Amino acid sequence: MEIKKGEENADDAQDKFYSDAKEYWAAVTPTVDGMLGGFAKISPTDINGSKSFLRPYLKISGGSVTPKSALDCGAGIGRITKRLLLPIFETVDMVEQDKHFCDNARAFIGVESSRVTNIFCSGLQDFVPASGNYDVIWSQWVLGHLEDEDLVRFFQRCRAGLTEGGIMIVKENTVEAEQKTFDEGDSSYTRTRAELRDCMLKAGFKILADQKQKDFPKDLYPVYMFALQ
Repeated sequence: MEIKKGEENADDAQDKFYSDAKEYWAAVTPTVDGMLGGFAKISPTDINGSKSFLRPYLKISGGSVTPKSALDCGAGIGRITKRLLLPIFETVDMVEQDKHFCDNARAFIGVESSRVTNIFCSGLQDFVPASGNYDVIWSQWVLGHLEDEDLVRFFQRCRAGLTEGGIMIVKENTVEAEQKTFDEGDSSYTRTRAELRDCMLKAGFKILADQKQKDFPKDLYPVYMFALQ
């Protein structure tokens, strides 16, 4: 098969996009402040907002989600696993590209890390969740590290990874502009709310709800939560 020069250049650019992000995160300290880019102070507000958004979908609140198994995508050292998912779900799996975050996760989570079944060290562009395995797949502040086509494919794989009645929650920065912006510092996109919704719908998801996170500092990007099924 002949590969044209333009295709080679596109592949090289995509490889650089992913390798630059990997290099950036390899230099970040494995702490909550490192995970949140120096904004550790927003973590309690973030977790409380996430709990409020997730709660109506749980069976205990009349929803469809059985609180057995969850997947934390772009998990870092396990901030969301420790403070949001483990208090609700029986077991949690984590997927994180950076090895030194993976290596530090169980120590950060502490004694409850015994209920973290798997820590997959993988980029989301390559990760395939087990089919029909998770009641909730949680993805937060990581999808900007995927190109559009990889994002749609990732959503498709996550949809296949949900149990009957399961949902995916996406929580991401958004930009109030006509189209996504690119940050060369960490090699990531910040998408518009419409662009995120478009990728979700292309993957076959139904958007059950989207909601803006409240009480974040005004100098941060608007953060939206999406419930998908």
